[in-house]
Amino acid sequence: MPDKPQPKAVLLLSGGLDSTTLLALARREGFDVHAMSFRYGQRHAHELDAARAAARRYDLARHVVVDIDLRVFGGSALTAEIDVPKDRDEREIASGIPITYVPARNTIFLSYALAWAEVLGARDIFIGVNALDYSGYPDCRPEYVAAFERLANLATRAGVEGETIRVRAPLLHLTKREIIDLGTSLGVDYALTTSCYDPDASGAACGRCDACQLRLRGFAESGRRDPARYASEAAR
Repeated sequence: MPDKPQPKAVLLLSGGLDSTTLLALARREGFDVHAMSFRYGQRHAHELDAARAAARRYDLARHVVVDIDLRVFGGSALTAEIDVPKDRDEREIASGIPITYVPARNTIFLSYALAWAEVLGARDIFIGVNALDYSGYPDCRPEYVAAFERLANLATRAGVEGETIRVRAPLLHLTKREIIDLGTSLGVDYALTTSCYDPDASGAACGRCDACQLRLRGFAESGRRDPARYASEAAR
């Protein structure tokens, strides 16, 4: 009797801690993962190197890097000549929407993922958003994920013909520590990942931006040492 084919899924892969954990989880759940990353005019390309490394490690059906240039709009420290905030305390990180928010980024990325899912016949789209240990981005909330799923089923041929499209965000309600614990149980090599908003030319993390601080706190709470490279050991 032939093996049942794996269901296809499109997964947004940034090369960061969350999306790499998500990739390991989707593979464990038996999905034939097609990963999508973006060269969108971000400050550095190190995350794309990390995404490629993760794609190779998990032997994906396909990994595409899409070129779009959000620098034409600016409005974010990740796509314009704006300083990345550093050394903010926990209260500051948890309040307001920081300048590292890229306007409508997840909506743009999910729209591309949705188009590819239709072509592939995939009915699951994975995104590694998180609503607990994050920097206050509006497109990382449960309401947003649910709203985009409704849109996906209204705006596509698949949805209209009754093929339900699911936007899967299994990390949504996990703390960073819980995500690290999950990834560790799945064998994720976090040395391959990068989270820093402002790494140096070699790709070493600054240890001071919001993303680094949230990551380091998660590792500390999990009782593990972050294996990522940092520009200074004092940053850990």
